[in-house]
Amino acid sequence: MEDGEQVEWGKSSPKKVGLCGKAQRLLAQRRPRRPFFESFIRTLIIVCAALAVVLSSVSICDGHWLLAEDRLFGLWHFCTTSNQTRPHCLRDLSQAHVPGLAVGMVLARSVSALAVVAAIFGLELLMVSQVCEDLYSRRKWALGSFLLLISFILSFGGLLSFVILLRNQVTLIGFTLMFWCEFTASFLFFLNAISGLHINSITHPWGQPRKF
Repeated sequence: MEDGEQVEWGKSSPKKVGLCGKAQRLLAQRRPRRPFFESFIRTLIIVCAALAVVLSSVSICDGHWLLAEDRLFGLWHFCTTSNQTRPHCLRDLSQAHVPGLAVGMVLARSVSALAVVAAIFGLELLMVSQVCEDLYSRRKWALGSFLLLISFILSFGGLLSFVILLRNQVTLIGFTLMFWCEFTASFLFFLNAISGLHINSITHPWGQPRKF
């Protein structure tokens, strides 16, 4: 009786091995590998978005964006350098005697800070969509790209508000390095957002299972 059971078990083993091999082949077909070029582009978008967040954060924290003669205008301070060994800075922007500067700077720094917050959440969604691939990865990527686009609108709005408020003092050579860092970050937000949305629309949904 035991010999019969062993023979019967031996006959059924090849069938089980065949089923396991078939299941493995189906799983391999169900989750195809993503092309190298697509992975490279998505990684490059994430790296550039992270760089934009760093540039924008440093620029806003420093806040000194315009040097006009002996005066330094910023998001947080107004500084004078005449007859001083070191710049004398005031938090009261009304001392600059520029109409609407104190109120306008509140708007400029608020939208600039919100741009960084939106970009951080967008960057997080981009990274999560690549690390944890599931049926919702493409939606996460699209939402992250959309948040980067919102970041561009907010950061560009902050730059534009700053320039309009100080339009009488603005010169091209008067903009500081921190201003150009914010300008570069705003451009990167726009470029990464458009690139992310575009690559998501032209590529195949690799995370979705295929029908047989």
